[in-house]
Amino acid sequence: MIDPVQTDSAITRPGALATAMPRGLFVFLLLYGGMTVLAGVLAFKQVQLWPTNLAVEAGIFAFLFLVVISSTIAQLYGEALARRLVLWGFLPLAISAALILLVLQLPASPEMVEFRATDLAAFETVLAQTPRIMMAGPAAYIVSLLLNVWIFSRLRGSGDDGTLGLMIRGAIASALSQAIDSVIFITLAFYGEFDITNLLIGQVIAKVTLSFVLVPFLITIGVAFARWLDRRGIGPAL
Repeated sequence: MIDPVQTDSAITRPGALATAMPRGLFVFLLLYGGMTVLAGVLAFKQVQLWPTNLAVEAGIFAFLFLVVISSTIAQLYGEALARRLVLWGFLPLAISAALILLVLQLPASPEMVEFRATDLAAFETVLAQTPRIMMAGPAAYIVSLLLNVWIFSRLRGSGDDGTLGLMIRGAIASALSQAIDSVIFITLAFYGEFDITNLLIGQVIAKVTLSFVLVPFLITIGVAFARWLDRRGIGPAL
């Protein structure tokens, strides 16, 4: 496990970060930033969880990768670093939101208005979210992912619990944090506009189901992949 104190001190030395950061950590940091941005875009579509009638917003697939990455980093590089990753994850989220607002305010080119009006309308429909949804997403993000890291780390105990223990901890932490995520997001985004009971129940069941079906295997793969990258050397070069 990487020493966070040692890493912080290495950052203060010019050129030291490239030799101090494990490759697995470098790659997973890049993936994490990308998933924070992608989750909000994918959330516009709801998909059916075959063979059931349960539906879930597609952003959950990118969000589950955030759960997997934060859990993997907590497992290999420490809980403190995973918590900082979740907090700094607000940065790409905030910058992407600001850029989206800027682009929506800029006038479209005359050619697009005349010849691609359908594409322009679709673009604005997908990205022009209501203020309540824009606030609900980050609130659910910060609470649920910090909770995931905390539960995942608390369940670990004092030693290495092996692959089975890793999968069980990942499933439990993800299921609980995803349930809280659904409650926070749906309540903040839609409460008072319509009866949210059925939507809330369906989302919780769907997300908890995905947490138990997918997350244990993804975390196992993520940890193995990060360890493989780390064995290839130190630094960002691949």
